[in-house]
Amino acid sequence: MLNKVFSNFQNKINLLFNNTNNPGRMFSLDLHSHLIAGVDDGVETIDESIEIILELKKLGVFNIITTPHIKQERYPNSSMQIKCGLGLLRKELNRRKIKIRIDVAAEYYADEYFLELLLKRDIMTFGESYVLFELSYKHCPSNLEEIIDAIKEAGYIPVLAHPERYLYMLENFHLYHMMKDKGVYFQLNINSLSGYYSPKARKIAKTLLKKDMIEFVGSDTHKMKHLEALKQTVNTRQFKRLFNSGKILNNALICPGSSS
Repeated sequence: MLNKVFSNFQNKINLLFNNTNNPGRMFSLDLHSHLIAGVDDGVETIDESIEIILELKKLGVFNIITTPHIKQERYPNSSMQIKCGLGLLRKELNRRKIKIRIDVAAEYYADEYFLELLLKRDIMTFGESYVLFELSYKHCPSNLEEIIDAIKEAGYIPVLAHPERYLYMLENFHLYHMMKDKGVYFQLNINSLSGYYSPKARKIAKTLLKKDMIEFVGSDTHKMKHLEALKQTVNTRQFKRLFNSGKILNNALICPGSSS
């Protein structure tokens, strides 16, 4: 009798932790968001940041690596400025007794300022020296290969943010293969799977997923509207298929001892 009770209990535990119908278990660490108040086009206040964090917790997220923009023309943030913002956010989370691990990296725009920071080794990374960078949405930089080489020569691992959102690559898919050949990891925005950004972005996302070219995923949450869309996307077949690929590395970034 006791063996049967224990067996039933164990089966329930296995379902909780292994069933792909449990999106929270798959999506435990969110890589890519804009939750440092007042530094970019993300949240404007700490209260807004905490409101979003609480909603992420409801989805099963208990680790966050938030990634403010660093872009010379619009958001020339310094590492010190971003770390200061993180400190204020952590302090408020502690004051409200909200248990979640939050760390910070950055989303670098591929411009001359980024190349200067690479030379100085003044780069905010995550995991094993991963660097998140983004490109122009309008056109591919002519020096893309040189940018990738500069990241690697500085000792970092390049991770391209939301590759599916560069629509000009739909007709130039060889660029994705070139980047893969150069060792670039791809971080998909989860909401792209539901067509949140555009039908073309969704098409590229599905193609990259089919070709097993995605290593990381993130919410890219700036505002609550992104999170409301995310709540729907994590229940889609495409999202579950993404994690079934076995290539998503988000949970490998979770620090020992982290818990909800």
